[in-house]
Amino acid sequence: MIGRLRGNLVYKQPPWLMLDVNGVGYELEAPMSTIYDLPELGREVTLFTHYAQKEDSVSLYGFLTEAERRLFRDVQKVTGIGAKIALAILSGVSVAEFARLVAGSDVTALTRIPGIGKKTAERIVVELRDRAADFGSGGAVPARGAVPADPQAEASVALQQLGYKPQEITRLLKGAPDGASAEELIRHALKAALKA
Repeated sequence: MIGRLRGNLVYKQPPWLMLDVNGVGYELEAPMSTIYDLPELGREVTLFTHYAQKEDSVSLYGFLTEAERRLFRDVQKVTGIGAKIALAILSGVSVAEFARLVAGSDVTALTRIPGIGKKTAERIVVELRDRAADFGSGGAVPARGAVPADPQAEASVALQQLGYKPQEITRLLKGAPDGASAEELIRHALKAALKA
């Protein structure tokens, strides 16, 4: 099993990234919480990884912190939640915020995360409430990456991959600061979605 990778970041297109580890390119899928804080292309980064094998596919997921990886794994133990929703959770809220929502049984806020309906949110609260305090947030984060050529388009694509419709994306990006990077636009949109 692959538990951690350290290499140069050679590709970043949410939710995908690629690390060059001694000449071997590892393609990983990562939540926006990790994508936000990746260094610029060509810089070295260390990622905690989760390897998943199914009948017809093999996937590798990357996380900047152990807390993110642990939450990704724990949330998939909830009935009806797979990797896609687990990534959406980490893309929609921080580990600490998710722990707070679960501990506080805030089903309404959890349903604002794409892919989570009321019943799923209720299952999350019931099945994870006792472990919410253990999620933690620790782990150092590297410097933020460079601003892409078209941040608005990159943010829109990433938000669509998280399950938002184009009309929702337009509404969520209203009021975003001028000159913001794709990561900042996505963060703004996700915060707006949680307040909606």
